[in-house]
Amino acid sequence: MIEVRIHGRGGQGNVVAAYLLATAAIDEGHFGQAFPAFGAERRGAPVVSFVRIAERALRRRNQVLQPDFLIVQDRALLKVPGVLDGLRPGGGILVNTSLDAATIGEQVGSAVVTLPATQLAKTHLGRPVPNTALLSAFLTLTQILPMDALTKALEQKFRGDILERNLRLIEAASQHVPAGHWKERAHATGA
Repeated sequence: MIEVRIHGRGGQGNVVAAYLLATAAIDEGHFGQAFPAFGAERRGAPVVSFVRIAERALRRRNQVLQPDFLIVQDRALLKVPGVLDGLRPGGGILVNTSLDAATIGEQVGSAVVTLPATQLAKTHLGRPVPNTALLSAFLTLTQILPMDALTKALEQKFRGDILERNLRLIEAASQHVPAGHWKERAHATGA
């Protein structure tokens, strides 16, 4: 089983990201689970979403306390207590920032991959919503699911111009990270 915790802010598509990832996994024949945890339900408030992907039925219903991977949709959240808690040894952290990975890695004391997801989203969507760019990067890094699975999940959620823009965005985002960089780590955890 792979467990992913996604940290973001209200309005960044954090919950949608979790559901898209779980949908993509289910459509590929895996078991998937996604759910959010909210504090104050307002734009800009911290939001956490959880995703589990497994080959067997998922029985756990609790929050992901020891994620294999973290996706952080706002670099400022790295300073919030608890965001990095429980990351499994050797786990991966994907951070939405235009800063280089070494700089962020020094700040958090872990290996990190960075992606300028907000900038990419502004370019391709016309809005600062980094969720699909980060999912694309995550799948490119781990290769736990084919990119086509994300495309199909997006096709279930969106139509028309917004779908086309998201498809261009995920293609662009996949080019910004090293393909398969976390593949061994992902497959060691159960994908």
